[in-house]
Amino acid sequence: MNIHEYQAKALLAKFAVPLLKGGVAYTKDEAMDVARGLGTPVTVVKAQIHAGGRGAGRFKDDPNGKGGVRVVKSVEEVGASALAMLGHELVTKQTGPAGKSVKRLYIEQGCDIKRELYLSMLVDRKMGRIAVVASTEGGMDIEAVAHNTPEKIMTQDIDPAAGYQAYQGRKIAFSLGLSGKQVGAFTTLLGGLYKAFVELDCSLIEINPLVVTGAGDLVALDAKMNFDDNGLYRHADIEKLRDLDEEDPAETEAAKYALNYVKLDGQIGCMVNGAGLAMATMDIIKLYGSAPANFLDVGGGATKERVTAAFKIILRDPNVEGILVNIFGGIMRCDVIAEGVVAAAREVNLHVPLVVRLEGTNVELGKKILKESGLKITSAENLADAAQKIVTAVKEHN
Repeated sequence: MNIHEYQAKALLAKFAVPLLKGGVAYTKDEAMDVARGLGTPVTVVKAQIHAGGRGAGRFKDDPNGKGGVRVVKSVEEVGASALAMLGHELVTKQTGPAGKSVKRLYIEQGCDIKRELYLSMLVDRKMGRIAVVASTEGGMDIEAVAHNTPEKIMTQDIDPAAGYQAYQGRKIAFSLGLSGKQVGAFTTLLGGLYKAFVELDCSLIEINPLVVTGAGDLVALDAKMNFDDNGLYRHADIEKLRDLDEEDPAETEAAKYALNYVKLDGQIGCMVNGAGLAMATMDIIKLYGSAPANFLDVGGGATKERVTAAFKIILRDPNVEGILVNIFGGIMRCDVIAEGVVAAAREVNLHVPLVVRLEGTNVELGKKILKESGLKITSAENLADAAQKIVTAVKEHN
């Protein structure tokens, strides 16, 4: 689960992370009121969307204009920027060409920036630990830095038994070229981030940039936080921060039925049980010359209703030109899958090719249900056969 910058900063403020004053606004008047309250000669107006690269982005209706982060010098300019941003689609390197509609802004104090650093904390799955990633190249695309100048990135794993230690903070501070009181400030800041990461069940905290001001102070100028969905039951207050407008409607609908669904850009809709089998299914679709339209794992204990819901969600995607159902019935029974597929196909008036591969518990009963349904459903004997048949069927159908 992702949240907006202003929400992340509100959470981090509770963990003694140094921040600038600011406020959220949903209208031009609210933005101007916030700016008046800040009372600073320089104000920054920031579009709030779940995507990076806002400053370098451009609005669809003004591609040659300014981006989603604007530095202004008067309350009137704040109002003008709010009008130019609210309700308009901001396109960044992470939104895709469709962009995302800006529905809220963060109005923040300006800052005397002397240096920009990069700092993040994430789960290192290879090491099984929380890792700190830091770089002197703040404000830039960290992936590009890692590719072009990997020597400028420093990583420090934190032992879960010992937890964060001050010497680790000092080590990173020195590598970033900090000195004097900045070293102690950075060590404290990093300790606050670690505490927030653990207590809030985060999967990522990113400060880009972490700036050194002209006075030598450290300030988190931006903040991004992601959370482990599996831990949200412990954080009802954080779950309330979810902005459904920033999420794919199909993914939101799938979550209501405990379905693991991620929309992709291909043409073959997939419904599979088990994440590993789903990945293999997507790979083999690519192998035979097409591309998956989604990742969808119905899980091991899906009911007929959940299968029907999954089928409907797949068919709502206008890019779907065919569907491949690939089920290995262990805990999941093949007859339950077959009943769900038949019910959904009838309800939505199936208009694209459908190939179903069933194997495992009650497989013969499942195949019988499909055969006797009277629907145009093609059965497959194995995964390769299924992939070949759906790719061929889509080409012939078009």
